[in-house]
Amino acid sequence: MAATSGKIVQNVFVSQCCQQNRQLVTHYRYDCFAPNMRDSLPYQRGKLAWTGISPMQLRSLAKYQSGSRNRGSICCNVISSASAAPSLENIDFSKLQNGSDIRGVAVAGVEGEPVNLTESVTEAIAAAFAAWLLDRKAADGSRGLRVSVGHDSRISAQKLQDAVSRGIASAGLDVVQYGLASTPAMFNSTLTEDEKFLCPVDGSIMITASHLPYNRNGFKFFTNAGGLGKADIRDILERAANIYATFSSENLKTSERATSASIKRVDYMSVYTSDLVKAVRRAAGNIEKPLEGFHIVVDAGNGAGGFFAGKVLEPLGAITSGSQFLEPDGLFPNHIPNPEDKAAMKAITRAVLDNNADLGIIFDTDVDRSAAVDSMGHEFNRNRLIALMSAIVLEEHPGTTIVTDSVTSDGLTSFIEKKLGGKHHRFKRGYKNVIDEAIRLNSVGEESHLAIETSGHGALKENHWLDDGAFLMVKLLNKLASARALGTSGGSKVLTDLVEGLEEPAVAVELRLKIDQNHVDMKGGSFRDYGEAVLKHLENMTNSDPKLQKAPVNYEGVRVSGYGGWFLLRLSLHDPVLPLNIEAPSNEDAVKLGLSVLAAVKEFPALDMSALCKFVHAS
Repeated sequence: MAATSGKIVQNVFVSQCCQQNRQLVTHYRYDCFAPNMRDSLPYQRGKLAWTGISPMQLRSLAKYQSGSRNRGSICCNVISSASAAPSLENIDFSKLQNGSDIRGVAVAGVEGEPVNLTESVTEAIAAAFAAWLLDRKAADGSRGLRVSVGHDSRISAQKLQDAVSRGIASAGLDVVQYGLASTPAMFNSTLTEDEKFLCPVDGSIMITASHLPYNRNGFKFFTNAGGLGKADIRDILERAANIYATFSSENLKTSERATSASIKRVDYMSVYTSDLVKAVRRAAGNIEKPLEGFHIVVDAGNGAGGFFAGKVLEPLGAITSGSQFLEPDGLFPNHIPNPEDKAAMKAITRAVLDNNADLGIIFDTDVDRSAAVDSMGHEFNRNRLIALMSAIVLEEHPGTTIVTDSVTSDGLTSFIEKKLGGKHHRFKRGYKNVIDEAIRLNSVGEESHLAIETSGHGALKENHWLDDGAFLMVKLLNKLASARALGTSGGSKVLTDLVEGLEEPAVAVELRLKIDQNHVDMKGGSFRDYGEAVLKHLENMTNSDPKLQKAPVNYEGVRVSGYGGWFLLRLSLHDPVLPLNIEAPSNEDAVKLGLSVLAAVKEFPALDMSALCKFVHAS
């Protein structure tokens, strides 16, 4: 691995010379025959980071800096190529891993959050992905390997896109920039076969940090086999650390000068949105405007999902007036773009009711998660979204297994298995865990067509197991369109009726019990070992309590039924936290479950139990 990474750096300049000669011919061919291509992009490393930022973002930034939320000056940490060389600080690359993603701080200005996702770090990560890709894919002879690069609306997007492009090009690979894009579109670019758009690409990088604050950013990686897993990310970061160690101010400047010839830019989002439109038309019997007369509002949260209103819904005939926050703004001035956020769901619900709309649709920043609201203001998110998608999928594939994460309700299990006739397979938290488990079940002969988390991540077998928030919403639109085609349309009632009979708890809470890693009770051990000890102790106490029953099948933490409800205490995938979920038919029953947990965890003084104590005493 290290040898391959070293070779990438060692041969940067040789590969760039060969690449430039080949690209001169390649660019001429593409420019002549591909009307969707644009000119090679000049780099903006010497320009201010705000180049290209929208007027709305500038207004929001001024408001952000002068208002009550001001947490210090915002700086994009851009190094001018005409000034001193970039400072190569010591970076612990392993700390940038977030499961199957990479995430870090890209913008200075938030106290206690130093920038660790600099341009140089980004360039090293991109070069490492190129090395990883070259180890697995060989060029077909007619062209070199190519990588597509896209980003969401974050204010650090442009500078990181440029740095990613330099890293990819320095390894001798072609770069295809998409600009503002969605995560699902980036994966699809590895599958699309259309040479006009330089597809399929061999690998893809999405620059995003999902719903995290404005100062964060990160990367998701794809090949035509899907998203990369944890082991792949760990491998890439190890390679990146080795590459980063070889950087000097001179070779970084040379990389910048040599890269532009390797870059092309295409409007791939037009391909992706066209495919979504075609999917709805097919479901309605190839009617041109199957949503004509439907009033559907979209809330993009100022992320990358604003395209859905004008590029998907309107061509299908839908009315989209009242849609909100469609303009990209990486400061997210209106609400967090997150379907799990209460303020975000309140915003889309209000938009539906204020506009007398049939349906509301909301996306997270990079459009791999979504939720909906019916005409009466009832939310389709978390368990209700899973129930709705399960109903749709089980109509198409009777008896199939629905894979979910660990925090779904007992009422959902009953709904899937007793009402819909399917099988509910509750697995671990983490969208990649859920998707991989569904793939595994199919590989051993258990049919599964849907893998979905309560967070809004949802993947379908028919869509190559990609978690695609836009495609999930297309499945809802298909129901509306097909009902209209059959003459049975009643607005979003066709969706609401599908979740009739879902038992929902009166009380549902999630409490986060943090582990103090500096507490004397840790005795120098890891938070993970400490958390596992807490869980083992809770499990032992549960086994001795006749009023509680441990779940017979459970893949994560300790899940226990009792007092008409249940609780799940688990260890966070990445942080020193034990999240506790409680669902019960009443506050009194929820408190009893909380007290059962408190009796066990009070033996561990490094665990912050304040949230749990507050809950049991306040309720």
